[in-house]
Amino acid sequence: MQNKFYDDLPIVDAHHHLWDLDGPIDYHWLKHLEHNWLGDYSAFCRTYLPPEYRRDTALHNVVATVHIEAECSRAQQIEETAWLVGQNAAHGMPNVLVGHAWVDTPNAEEILAKQVACPLMRGIRTKPIIGATARDRDSARGQPRSLQDPIWRKGLLLLQKYNLSWDLRVPWYHLEEAAEVCRELPGLPIVLNHSGYPWDRDPESLAGWRRGMLAIAACPNVHVKLSGLCVAGQPWTLAANKALILFMVEIFGADRCMFASNYPVDGLKGSWDYLCCQYKQALAGLRLEDRQKIFAGNALRFYRIELPDTLAGTQ
Repeated sequence: MQNKFYDDLPIVDAHHHLWDLDGPIDYHWLKHLEHNWLGDYSAFCRTYLPPEYRRDTALHNVVATVHIEAECSRAQQIEETAWLVGQNAAHGMPNVLVGHAWVDTPNAEEILAKQVACPLMRGIRTKPIIGATARDRDSARGQPRSLQDPIWRKGLLLLQKYNLSWDLRVPWYHLEEAAEVCRELPGLPIVLNHSGYPWDRDPESLAGWRRGMLAIAACPNVHVKLSGLCVAGQPWTLAANKALILFMVEIFGADRCMFASNYPVDGLKGSWDYLCCQYKQALAGLRLEDRQKIFAGNALRFYRIELPDTLAGTQ
């Protein structure tokens, strides 16, 4: 019997990555394993290109994708953008890009101008420094490029100048601090990556995640990506994640949530097909109109994606 979640619901994958580990761009973290919250991530440390993404998503109606910078050597951030433009020309994807730029360096505006010269560029992901775990969350406080750094915070205004959005990536124990930054930038479109990373699932940590998410959701210019619900050493299950997904939809509203695969990184927990079906099942109780927004419409609007006329009804 066909899986009922193999349907024609249009999908805009709001967050995925591509990389060629045999090419000239250096992805040090993929070639030299480093201990982090993912645990052993060697399974996706291989070249991942559009044809494989197409195969991975073949059972679903993916109409557009958003590529997020993949932490290449920061000396090659413009080269990564150029390489992705080539992938778009050859394969019709990704449709739009979120590149990288530091906003606190002397050449920040020069880099942003080069990034925005690419017609596919829509936003920037520039990450504040963070504590490695909840226990040492205060180790980053007040440091250069931290959420409290006035130079870095001021630099975020450059994104507005260049009509770029900001992809914000912090784990759950920095969410309340991040909300302070978001409140200072009401005119900047911001999207929180990976559900605010609820890495720790004990009751106290989940309560902290909920407080932080409520603080972020109170900023009307902030969206959230329903992705990244991975816990080291644990499988991705609906029982573990459905309540978190529905909580995000409740507090942000269906107009500010986006489905995102985070593939191939979230592939540590299952195939693209498996993860997409799990999100579809978690959201099955919502109105069709709201599911259409979460799986496609919101990302189309936020990232200013123009689809061919044959797909225009997706919006």
